[in-house]
Amino acid sequence: MDKTYKIGNREFILDHDKAEEAFAAKKVINGRQTMTFNLLPLKYQWAYDLYRTMKANHWEPEDIQMQKDVEQWRSNEISQNERWIIMMGIGYFSAAEGIVGDNVQHVVRELVTAPELKLVLGRHAHEENIHADSLLYMISSLGINPHECEAMFEQIPTIVRKNEFVTKHSNNLRRDLDLTKLENKQLLAKNIFVFGQCMEGTQFYGLFGMILALYRQNKFPGIGQMFRYTLRDESNHIEVFRSLFMDLIDENPDLWTAEFREDLVNTMREAVSLEKEFIRDCLPVNAVGLSAEEFERYIDYIADRRLSDCGLPVLTPGVTNPLPWLAEMMDVRKEQNFFEGKVTEYQKASALVVCSDDEF
Repeated sequence: MDKTYKIGNREFILDHDKAEEAFAAKKVINGRQTMTFNLLPLKYQWAYDLYRTMKANHWEPEDIQMQKDVEQWRSNEISQNERWIIMMGIGYFSAAEGIVGDNVQHVVRELVTAPELKLVLGRHAHEENIHADSLLYMISSLGINPHECEAMFEQIPTIVRKNEFVTKHSNNLRRDLDLTKLENKQLLAKNIFVFGQCMEGTQFYGLFGMILALYRQNKFPGIGQMFRYTLRDESNHIEVFRSLFMDLIDENPDLWTAEFREDLVNTMREAVSLEKEFIRDCLPVNAVGLSAEEFERYIDYIADRRLSDCGLPVLTPGVTNPLPWLAEMMDVRKEQNFFEGKVTEYQKASALVVCSDDEF
């Protein structure tokens, strides 16, 4: 039913059918093309809800004190193995976060059409910038030669292979694509799966666990805190890409073929294999009270969570989480206020995201 407004001697008629048509034309891809950025009425409520959660969880690297980290880095109380874990973390993440942000901003966000999807993806890219900035803050605080970090990113084979694995799924989409074609829709769906579930959702977690193991032992508290906040952000990023992936499939059931599902499972298998090789480089000698084998089983557990959440068969049925303490490490509700020195909540209580044990 049309809506009529009479103001003075003027009459304004709002066409209800046209409004409904505009709403129905909102889609993940191949939706209504418009120059306006009209979020309302929301069709993808999850995207707006996650955007608000991510915005409320905002943090800045400079808010975190690094004095203790610098003291430990310069002292003899840190072992060579523990220093190596930090170096590998900085060496990998200093550029990996940028790879994710670039793909979000210049591939996925360019191809989706609903404004609320673009909104949450813009926030996602912004948070990747914060993560990349936090790595620069760590490097400068510890006095690490940035050229050495660049060399690690470019020259350590397991890091190179991990990055090549994800970028090959991004390069093919950096051109004009006809997203009405099945093969192109599958390219996009696979990109979203690779970056959300394989890279951020699985391949980030080996180093997250190692650095938080150090933090658990009161080593590198500033770096550990930044990684806790980063990991909390990543849980939202994984859900953004998972929800986007599932909606894309729901709206385009033709792409969800048996062959495509098998390809996704095999892609996760490759991601897991690459991550296990990388873990063995990070932990060539057992350290921080944990072994490379435990982290490898943890990656099996995480990968199966990602596959199951996307409606795909798991790789290691029955695998359990060998690192249940990680869920406890992610409880960031009670942190010391950076400026007042008292226990408080850093985020708005109504929007705080805490990963449950099920997430890990």
